[in-house]
Amino acid sequence: MSTQPPYESLREFVATLKREGELVEVSTPVDPALEAGEISMRVVREGGPALLFRNPSGAACPLLTNLFGTSRRIELALGEAPAALGARLLEFLEALQPPTIKALIARRKLGMRLLAARTRVASENQDFVYEDPDLARLPILTCWPEDGGRFVTFPLVLTHHPHTGRRNLGIYRMHVFDRATTGMHWQIEKGGGFHYAAAERDGRSLPVAVVIGADPAVMLSGVFPLPENVDELAFAAFLRGKPLRLAKSPSFPHPYPLEAELVLEGEVAPRERRMEGPFGDHFGHYSGAAEFPVFRVNRVRRRRDAVFVATIVGKPPQEDKYLGMAVNEMMAPLVRLVHPEVSDLWAYPGAGFHNLAAVAVGERYHKEAIKTALGLMGQGQMSLTKCMVLVGEGVNVRSFPALLREMRHYFDPARDFILLKTTPYDTLDFSSFEMNLGSKMIVDATPGPKVSVNGAGPAAFPGAIEERFIEDMLFVVKVRDRDAAVAALPGYLKSGRGTARIVALVGTDTDLADEENLLWGIFTRFEPARDVYFEEIEMRGVAPVYRGGMGIDATWKPGYPKPLSMDEEIVRKVDRRWNEYAIESRTRR
Repeated sequence: MSTQPPYESLREFVATLKREGELVEVSTPVDPALEAGEISMRVVREGGPALLFRNPSGAACPLLTNLFGTSRRIELALGEAPAALGARLLEFLEALQPPTIKALIARRKLGMRLLAARTRVASENQDFVYEDPDLARLPILTCWPEDGGRFVTFPLVLTHHPHTGRRNLGIYRMHVFDRATTGMHWQIEKGGGFHYAAAERDGRSLPVAVVIGADPAVMLSGVFPLPENVDELAFAAFLRGKPLRLAKSPSFPHPYPLEAELVLEGEVAPRERRMEGPFGDHFGHYSGAAEFPVFRVNRVRRRRDAVFVATIVGKPPQEDKYLGMAVNEMMAPLVRLVHPEVSDLWAYPGAGFHNLAAVAVGERYHKEAIKTALGLMGQGQMSLTKCMVLVGEGVNVRSFPALLREMRHYFDPARDFILLKTTPYDTLDFSSFEMNLGSKMIVDATPGPKVSVNGAGPAAFPGAIEERFIEDMLFVVKVRDRDAAVAALPGYLKSGRGTARIVALVGTDTDLADEENLLWGIFTRFEPARDVYFEEIEMRGVAPVYRGGMGIDATWKPGYPKPLSMDEEIVRKVDRRWNEYAIESRTRR
């Protein structure tokens, strides 16, 4: 248990990071358009510090990036490791089934923390002012060269359901249109979007408060994919171990965190849409422009010396890698409340999280793991999982080679491969060519009858420019001519020349030697129903039976958005100015 008192504000946390050597202040002027992002991406990839840009060009306040860009900083924010907190919370909740005096006394510290999970309205702080909106004065980033403009990338969007009054706090990017108007990128499965849909059905506007910069418990609560009816602000109070203080604005109907750096008070009108995007997203490609609701800022509440917080997303690894891992580590133990057969769960950062998840299951009856997979894929954000691999209890689900070894021994597609067509998809997933809709697949590699393994390596793939054979299971083939390679894939599988059980074709921008980039190159670029092949498919009624080797076309395809790449002029500018930034880190291209 940590002895760190709860942070009341972002600046308290920043002061701690500075004392711990986890933050660097950059005094030289830096442009929020591309330059700040390029610097931040270099630093996060080297495990470097949080960055406080004191003089962002053309802005009236400092810019803070890479705040949660290492596991250590997230642990400093929470006061303990996310996995430890999740495990203790699970232990407490299990001890209440049924509750006993002895169990409650033994866990009274955590019980007191749960009792503190509430909010209260406090007196206004004189360090804050109210003013008319002018988004042009804020150091809002342009992250990638072909982005549609500037984007607020770490907004904590606070809404209330128009009928029940339930709160939701979520992070949804905001494309800046002018000094007082932005887009509101409410993707599929987002609580704020559900609130807006209810208000829109009633023909009324939804009040929205956008918090930018708050104490770390509030910021992390906005990241965590909590169940829909769990109040994120109350959860923030639980993380703090004491009630969260809220401010009651004279110009906004609902209270919001008192110590927030900036709050944009406004509303989203019904039936108003505007083209939003494109934007370089965490799948490492540009997400295309599409119509989304419009947020109008009516008033701004800010600290007199406010700091603006932003994050960068793009091809992994980025800051969201560490945020996503914290979500994994803290929430995975809680899955066992509903699925006691699950011993561990992991969503892979390199694959963009939703694209590949592994679940370790201690089966109590034959094929219970399939029931588990279907249950998980019907719950909250897990419903957006594209590929789920099931392995036995005790297997290290964080190890991709370990998954491949289990598949080599136990995966027989005739009995262990399930394809789910026409299912909800992550809005950012472009692989199906249809927004919010696509297919998913389940691979069951839990212990069962062993599959015979041919230890010989695979024959060369025609037209390959580089190949890698991993764990005698996965044969990754980098190709330049996508059409020729895809045409050759079925014949290669049927010929028996390839002894690899899975053959994955990838594009030339995939680094086969780097596991994280390899996962990105495979799992962000295929849709199961469209791009998975088998050596043989037999139809039994309306049900296909898959046999033999599996092929995956994970090449970049015409119609896909462009992969992200920084403008070379910006790269040279940052190279040239690197010493001016005075960042103590090993970051250099």
